[in-house]
Amino acid sequence: MRIRFTKMHGLGNDFVMIDAISQRPNLTAENVRKLCDRRFGIGCDQLLVVDHPTTPDIDFKYRIFNSDGSEVQNCGNGARCFAKFVRERKLTGKSRISVETCTGVMILEVNKDETVRVNMGEPILAPHKIPFAAPEQLTSYPIIVDDQQYEIGSVSMGNPHAVLFIDDTETAPVQTLGAKLECHPDFPEKVNVSFAQVMSRTEVKYRVFERGVGETLACGTGACAAVACGIVQGKLDNNVTVHLRGGDLKIQWQGVGHPLYMTGPAVTVYHGQVRI
Repeated sequence: MRIRFTKMHGLGNDFVMIDAISQRPNLTAENVRKLCDRRFGIGCDQLLVVDHPTTPDIDFKYRIFNSDGSEVQNCGNGARCFAKFVRERKLTGKSRISVETCTGVMILEVNKDETVRVNMGEPILAPHKIPFAAPEQLTSYPIIVDDQQYEIGSVSMGNPHAVLFIDDTETAPVQTLGAKLECHPDFPEKVNVSFAQVMSRTEVKYRVFERGVGETLACGTGACAAVACGIVQGKLDNNVTVHLRGGDLKIQWQGVGHPLYMTGPAVTVYHGQVRI
């Protein structure tokens, strides 16, 4: 069958968007891998599906697939693209959109300048909920990789993250250490790995190794996780600009007991059709 799609990106983190409301694609893990392949398919970091919600008071359901075909819980850059996509495709005229994910409901707000503000919910710090194999909740944790100890923060933004605060993102071992931490046995569902350099209490430079994908130009949930860990550890204030390789995000968090907000752009690249 042929399906319509839209190619989008959020700060260079690129997505194939598929409307499963006006069409009914049969997406298998193999289909997803082929569509995400940059040489033999469309090419993207993740494939995002807009579907009918399961409850009447929610606008849409949001499904997220990594380029390896696995389905995951959350994607912040994708959420911003989701909001712009459903408005451009005239699936809704709302500027405040409620979206069902497999970990809860997300609220997306499209601003007048076409940036999107996302209520990411409250960061999850309890290790067993991340999930992360730690006996108690701490602000940071030691972890061993190749007989060397590192200090990480760990948080879930609907998906698990490990955060390393480092001196220089340019020389950070993102590919090597990121790949090893992604599959560390202390993270039973694997983990996204953030490398964060604190420039000031309101500014962070950031790189990321995403589980099931590798290094990407941007990761919205990862930027949120890095700021949440930085605030918990006393390194950052409540309003932070995160400089990713693909651009900047604004993160706001008032601390435990409050939701975290992320604001940034979403860009449509082109529309097309593909046979699966």
